[in-house]
Amino acid sequence: MRITETASNIETVNRTLRIGECSEGVEVQIDCKTDVESIATINAVKLIVHTIHDLERARLEREERATLWPIDELPLDNGQAVAVGEMRKLMALARRIASTNVSVLITGESGTGKEILARAVHAFSARAAKPFVAMNCTAIPRDLLESQMFGHRRGAFTGADRDHLGVIRAARDGTLFLDEIGEMGLDLQPKILRFLESGEIAPLGDPEPVNVNVRIVAATNTNLEDLVRDGRFREDLFYRLNVFRLSIPPLRKRRDEIPSLVNEFVRRAALEFHKGHIRVSEETMEHLIVYAWPGNIRQLQNEMRRIVALAEPNAIVGPGDIAAEIRAALPIFPSSGDGRHIAVSLTERLMPTLNRIECEMIKIALRDHGGKVDAAARALGISRKGLYLKRQRLGL
Repeated sequence: MRITETASNIETVNRTLRIGECSEGVEVQIDCKTDVESIATINAVKLIVHTIHDLERARLEREERATLWPIDELPLDNGQAVAVGEMRKLMALARRIASTNVSVLITGESGTGKEILARAVHAFSARAAKPFVAMNCTAIPRDLLESQMFGHRRGAFTGADRDHLGVIRAARDGTLFLDEIGEMGLDLQPKILRFLESGEIAPLGDPEPVNVNVRIVAATNTNLEDLVRDGRFREDLFYRLNVFRLSIPPLRKRRDEIPSLVNEFVRRAALEFHKGHIRVSEETMEHLIVYAWPGNIRQLQNEMRRIVALAEPNAIVGPGDIAAEIRAALPIFPSSGDGRHIAVSLTERLMPTLNRIECEMIKIALRDHGGKVDAAARALGISRKGLYLKRQRLGL
């Protein structure tokens, strides 16, 4: 501060205000009178400028936290599916085989996205403008399954008071998705095999067979090879369905995909529930990554919807917002002598254990990629900046 006198002998005070940060900032020199009102005005202006600086720093910190968990691969084409990591590779395969008319068998645990992959096969094919019909073989009683699949004529059996097309004819020229095909009874399997080989079906009560052009995409969460070995699934039907197989790993084996999935599910839920911009803190994301997710992607999406539904608008999701079993869970890795597995106790304190796991994973990733930070970050499923910040925090 410098006090000077003007030509009219009125004392003035020289104040300097810094606006902006670093090289982009500017300094403003202000000469004001020394009376109380003028000084109070200048102090109020300084307070406003400092508040703006604090808000800008907070914004930059939020953006920096967001870079820890990159979301560079998100919705697939129609915006209905989220394709990252392994799922994006499977989607690429689905696009390649879609133009052919081969049967596709999709395997994976419940909730991994088998129907999403089946819809992608249909959407990428020349049949995209035709129907996509999904049928769960476990949702219909076995004594009604044949009628639901092949259709029937009115009066074909007791209670058949009208004609019914069946799902095969409903999907004519399109795609029929048979979910949980492993649960289909042995009595119906020969008829499905005949349809796959000849394209003909025999609706109940109809004297003549009907030819239908339909592509079959089947899915199962059971091991069909084991069912064939046990005599519970026909071997010839298995080979007819298993022309091209797409196997979806469970989410616990695709942990690098979780940050992108979380951010996308949160974004969708926030839009649906009118909650503005909801963000997930780094600590919360770490809890979500280490959880085993027995219900796979379906469970993760439902958990994010629940959290956003309860959140305040524009909130940051903290560890206290997630379910207790997710917050308490830690992965248990089998110990081995190769230095690539560690064992943790579920009774240890959370943050030291997470830091230990992070340290070991970062060390192995850097070692496997010859110290190349970009490659190690990609292997860990985080950004280069995220890896830098983690190494700084962990002292690596």
